[in-house]
Amino acid sequence: MRLKPRPPTPSGARRLARRHPAALLALFLCSTGGALAALALPAALGHTVDGLIGGGPVPWSGLLLCAVLTLAETGFDAGAAVLTTRTGAQLTAHLRTRTTTRVLAAEPRRALAVPTGDLTARLTARTADAATAPTTAAGAVAGILLPLGAVTGLFLIDPWTAAAFLLGAPLLVALLRTFTRRTADAGADYQRAQSLIAHRLTEALDGAETIRAARTGAREYRRVLEPLSALADHGRRTWAVYGRAAGQSALLLPLLMLLVLAVGGLRLHTGAIGVGDLVAASRYAALAVGIGSLTGALGALARSRAAARTLDPLLTLDPLPHKGLGPLPGGPGHLELRDVGVVQDGKPLLTGVRLTIPGGTSLAVVGRSGSGKSVFAAVAGRLLDPDTGTVLLDGVPLAAMDPALLRPEIAYAFARPALPGATVEDTIAFGPWTAGPEAVRDAARAARADGFVGLLPYGYATPLTDAPLSGGERQRLGLARAFAHPGRLLILDDALSGLDTVTEHHVRRALDERAGRSTRVIVAHRLSSAARADQVLWLEDGRVRGTGPHEELWTDPEYRAVFRTEAGEAEALPRARTEVEAR
Repeated sequence: MRLKPRPPTPSGARRLARRHPAALLALFLCSTGGALAALALPAALGHTVDGLIGGGPVPWSGLLLCAVLTLAETGFDAGAAVLTTRTGAQLTAHLRTRTTTRVLAAEPRRALAVPTGDLTARLTARTADAATAPTTAAGAVAGILLPLGAVTGLFLIDPWTAAAFLLGAPLLVALLRTFTRRTADAGADYQRAQSLIAHRLTEALDGAETIRAARTGAREYRRVLEPLSALADHGRRTWAVYGRAAGQSALLLPLLMLLVLAVGGLRLHTGAIGVGDLVAASRYAALAVGIGSLTGALGALARSRAAARTLDPLLTLDPLPHKGLGPLPGGPGHLELRDVGVVQDGKPLLTGVRLTIPGGTSLAVVGRSGSGKSVFAAVAGRLLDPDTGTVLLDGVPLAAMDPALLRPEIAYAFARPALPGATVEDTIAFGPWTAGPEAVRDAARAARADGFVGLLPYGYATPLTDAPLSGGERQRLGLARAFAHPGRLLILDDALSGLDTVTEHHVRRALDERAGRSTRVIVAHRLSSAARADQVLWLEDGRVRGTGPHEELWTDPEYRAVFRTEAGEAEALPRARTEVEAR
């Protein structure tokens, strides 16, 4: 099923700002209050200085006002810092949740169009960068208000002094503009290099066993870290932009200050302004040229905008379409595929698959590597929508079912299962509903996981981080999770490949006990799994090469050749024939 593109969804500051308007308003008020206090202080200080040198009584009211303004500026700045940190964390959590929800609700083929490592970087670092936009914008009031207010204060004190400052204003504007553009470019390049490293690292972790077996660790190490030099270059470029801006401002700003003080001194000499006015003018000039906070805000906004652009493709993902239907109540799990086809990057992965699997029976899906077995398993449980054709469960098209109603009816187990949850028990209980303790233990016994779990330091309460698991043990936990959430359809995508012969035998017996209650689709590489199934689907290059009982297909030498490449064929063949005869 083709999905129509969704209209762009804004991921910038305005949408995020609607999540915490009160906090952002408080941040805005704190920033504004701090800026106003900072702007009022030079005028109060100048007036107080005039009172002190005028020979009259001590201007206690002026001194008290200066103290109050200083305390107010400090308090407002502290409040703004606290609100920035707290609100930024809340917005980051919201943006991560929203983006992750979009990814999980979309068809996996479209969500995983972004490489896994890059996707991880976007869901972590990029969301943190993008979420800073509202707080940065709210806090940037001080960065804008201070120089504008300071220039206004200079004009009120003496237009000639203000004119002296404005002589260098175009240079300040050019400096800010160049800084913002270069920071945005360097930040975007840095993020791209970071995503590439994350992607290659994820690939290496996924293929760690293959890398170890092939002894290509050193070469893979170099491949993963090869973009590190570019990352370092972009990082140095970012700091060079900051350094260049700091150096230019360090040269320009003292010259402006010197020019303002020189003109102010001349005006003081002619009697046009007083000493207090000169003190206030010097303070206003310092505020006007203090663009450090503004450059920091502009840099943060530039990084946030670059990060938001990388999140847009994820936030515009369409959820799986449906018509709000649910599976027929009490259905036996009758699965039917009608002319199903799947195409990816112009290459057909499945073509014209027609198959009926009676409810409560078992189907083994066999074929050489790349024949489309995992694609078939994904289509059968709607982890993937076909481009052509229809998949029906008990007569209802999967594409018409609400995913929330469909998921409890389908259990999956994979060759390399993800293990969410803090403890072993949490992992097995995780699913469309949380399985109870007794169901968890029953499922673990069925998956032959109870034995090794009992040897862990705290049994089922052992944290996963403290549980060194082999590949086969991870598979058994994945199987136990599937067994703990029984539905009318159970799909095992190569989920028995890491089990030893004895363990596999016991797990297959547990699967056989579900006959009549659950339809089982088993992607099989071992001859014994195919021999035990009620029906076999033989795929070749994405097409159905044959269907039927294993013993009938076994008469075809090309079917037998499918299993000849499997390790241990000599031992598996007699055992499988014995099992067929026993059945």
